Amino acid sequence: MRALQQAIPMRSSVGRSEPVGEVLHGIDRVLRDVETGRFERSLSGLTAAGAVITSTEIFFEHDKASFGDPWMWAPIALGPVGFAAGVAGVFSKRMAKTMLPLTSSVIVLNGIQGTWLHARGIKQKPGGWSNFRYNMEMGPPLLAPLLMTMVGGMGLLASILRREK
Repeated sequence: MRALQQAIPMRSSVGRSEPVGEVLHGIDRVLRDVETGRFERSLSGLTAAGAVITSTEIFFEHDKASFGDPWMWAPIALGPVGFAAGVAGVFSKRMAKTMLPLTSSVIVLNGIQGTWLHARGIKQKPGGWSNFRYNMEMGPPLLAPLLMTMVGGMGLLASILRREK
């Protein structure tokens, strides 16, 4: 067996050597896929999960604020759209290269818009920015919309990566 292993050509992969043609399983396969930029399907699935989880959390937070601004519905409406695009990206390379980046771009823009709206909300609180610490804790969370931006960013990244084999 040792002679057979020595006869198989070796290739280098980020500090490791593995036989060419060896079937990888589990974590070794995932690591090889990430090292070679083949992570499109997995990241599409993570985008779908992140969209559902994030939009659900946003719903509860915006519900506490009684949906005082109609824009509070935008990230909630984008959650199922992001989920659908992520799932489509898992099963279809075409959707991963068309629908997913388009949807993810809208989600990123909505996250940036949300950050601006939250900053405006902090400014409108009594004391505005001069009472920064109190208004950061009691007003709209300034950095929370960036979670939505991160979900969209995962979708954009997934769309430029290569597909797992």
